[in-house]
Amino acid sequence: MSENLQLLLYAVISIVGLIILIGKFKLNPFISLVIAGLAMGLMSGMKLGEIATAYQTGAGNIMATIAIILGLGTMLGKLMAESGGAERIARTMISRFGEKKVHWIMLIVAFICGIPVFLQVGVVLLIPLVYTLARSTGTSLIKIGVAMLAGVAVVHSLVPPHAAAMAVIGILKADVGMTLLYSIIVGFPAAIIAGPLYGSWIAKRVNPEVSKELMGQFGGSENDEKNLPGFGITMFTILLPIILMLIKTAVDLSLPDGHGARTLMSFIGHPITSLLISLVVAMFTFGFARGMKAKQMSDMLNDCLSPTASILLIIAAGGGFNAVLVTSGVGEAIASYASALNLSVLLLGFAIAGLIRASIGSATVSMTTAAGIVLPIAEMSPGTNMELLVLAIGAGSIMLSHVNDSGFWLVKQYFNMTVSETLKTWTVMMTIMSFAAFAMVLLMSMIV
Repeated sequence: MSENLQLLLYAVISIVGLIILIGKFKLNPFISLVIAGLAMGLMSGMKLGEIATAYQTGAGNIMATIAIILGLGTMLGKLMAESGGAERIARTMISRFGEKKVHWIMLIVAFICGIPVFLQVGVVLLIPLVYTLARSTGTSLIKIGVAMLAGVAVVHSLVPPHAAAMAVIGILKADVGMTLLYSIIVGFPAAIIAGPLYGSWIAKRVNPEVSKELMGQFGGSENDEKNLPGFGITMFTILLPIILMLIKTAVDLSLPDGHGARTLMSFIGHPITSLLISLVVAMFTFGFARGMKAKQMSDMLNDCLSPTASILLIIAAGGGFNAVLVTSGVGEAIASYASALNLSVLLLGFAIAGLIRASIGSATVSMTTAAGIVLPIAEMSPGTNMELLVLAIGAGSIMLSHVNDSGFWLVKQYFNMTVSETLKTWTVMMTIMSFAAFAMVLLMSMIV
């Protein structure tokens, strides 16, 4: 058996073992992820010190990215829920569009809000609204939640200026403007199929018990209409971090390096800074303006952080497992097999990105790796549309997000689902969206 085939076998064993530990033996997901990561390192022949270092680095990188963002986003969501801001949005949306269309509205909101933020940030920002709409309308949390997740997830891998998409555009020397235009044409129909349509179907078959703790934290409580904050000030407060990040993106694209405005916005538009600014604004618009006292607000914000501890640990453990898979060489093994196949450039980019994503759990790594592999082939293939190739690679990077992806665990915890239920909802949704997006890419390749 070749070394590459052995690595793939070990990866499958570690992933299946992880599912068995959690699903059959009911072992804590955090402990299970640590065991799976260490086992993968040992089976692949990594040195003991290298395994520990890779796992620690992967877990630390995830924590550095998400810990503060998760904390700030949770506090912002709590203020929105307690003030009645989320309820105001829910009531306004329902009165204008009706309860039956609430999941479609959630898709549009998530698609727009997801453009300037990472997937995890988008989920953290929008989860309070999902809980509030579910409580206010009596609609399944899964039906609304899948629509929200589809909207946020599709822009993460397809739409510039997300980091992975921009990296692939740079590698393939594609046009940013045309890629952005094509990505919306490709991404939104794919999100519709995987979000509201699939979400409506799976919500009848997966109905997890709603977390009372999270519903109490994000769902808010019924308020008199006159005590609710205004729709305009609520939307401004919640969208402020999105606005700041969009301004940063516009400045980065329009001004040269070293420009003063670009330097300033790189600080203000950073997810941590923009969320902090929004939280301070929310303390006034949702807190003091609604009659809250400083001590009451402080106690409330302290208490709302408790449920995030277990979420952070599981996400960190998933990041460590991901890092061991990457360091062991699983991604390179997948790329080696895929590049040897005689496929069209679009199909090759899609397949390589998808196989790497399924193996190591990182959309960014799968996209950049796939782009580097197919670039020489694309350059030797006359008429290759580089913008569509970017989207084919992005579509591949969406598929089969499962237990080796930190996003999988974030969704599992927030929606209080079992591993099996998360596979049926999140993993299947992402895979449907992946193939739907690629189908759109193939259709566009016949036109442009």
